[in-house]
Amino acid sequence: MSESRTHLGRVAILWRGDEAERRSATLATSRFKAVFAALADVGVKAEPVVYEDECLDAVRAELATVDGVLVWVNPIHEGRNRSNLDALLREVAARGVWVSAHPDVILKMGVKEVLHRTRMMSWGGDTALYRTAQAMRAEFPARLAAGPRVIKRNRGNGGQGVWKVEMLASVEMQASVEMQVSPANRPMARVLDATKDVPEELALDAFLERCVAYFEDGCVIDQVFQARLSEGVVRCYMAGDRCAGFGHQKVKALVEAPAARAQAGPRLYTSNAEPRFQRLRRLMEDEWTPQLTTLLGIQQCDLPMIWDADFMLGPPGEDGADAYVLGEINVSSVFPIPDEAPAEIASRVADRLRSKL
Repeated sequence: MSESRTHLGRVAILWRGDEAERRSATLATSRFKAVFAALADVGVKAEPVVYEDECLDAVRAELATVDGVLVWVNPIHEGRNRSNLDALLREVAARGVWVSAHPDVILKMGVKEVLHRTRMMSWGGDTALYRTAQAMRAEFPARLAAGPRVIKRNRGNGGQGVWKVEMLASVEMQASVEMQVSPANRPMARVLDATKDVPEELALDAFLERCVAYFEDGCVIDQVFQARLSEGVVRCYMAGDRCAGFGHQKVKALVEAPAARAQAGPRLYTSNAEPRFQRLRRLMEDEWTPQLTTLLGIQQCDLPMIWDADFMLGPPGEDGADAYVLGEINVSSVFPIPDEAPAEIASRVADRLRSKL
């Protein structure tokens, strides 16, 4: 490695783990070893930092010695959230350490509220936002009467707090009412938890009561259900404002038809040159990401080093091209990633560190 390349700087790669992992973490054994290697190739020295709330002071001391930190920590993990970590990251950022993704950027783009804030973009659709449980109780039933909806808590991962909801037809409703010995005029719904395989039928007001806790995250998002979900979800991986690859997956989450569920499988990764997704790449790089940063008030240089956007297929346009409907943006802990993504991440990190020299 040339002398000039050794001066780009030092970054930490931070993830959540227990004390045993903290003691044993190495570059070679980490799941981020490809990212470590890519950073070394561009002259950036990287080191592992394993975080847990009990180790906060030790992690603070480690982060004080680096120029930047790349963070891979889910919003919710085994009942724990990121509140303590985010406070620490804001603290170190205020002292001049570059943080990606910064907690304030996550709160703008890595939450479900972004679906409502960007609903007028061409990736948007019929999306409502509820700030209070009272507003949801007042407004949601009328939207649900028009067809199936998807309810999403503002912060979460792995399908936590995501539901497909549809009103039961009158015959089904009466049968369910009799089964549950409920008042005959009590609206009933079929709900499917994205983390479960089987839907359940219950009173609509009982489902709304389940959602009350979600307002601790600030809001609840309500989207129209996309009928083509069973055809799969396309994930576009971004390194800053450049596409770093794609993933396509036939999913089970919120899919009820047995035949469609049987086709579900692992996410299949491809490079950013994959021919099937070049239209999506152009949209993301040339149109949607600039619109997103403008709408959310995010500087281009503050875009996360790795983030992704999940798209469902909407109705084809007049030209026959598929429409893409945004389902969520993931920022906090995007992994696994396409094989080509570590090089894209490293390139963006090197650019950012050069800008600080």
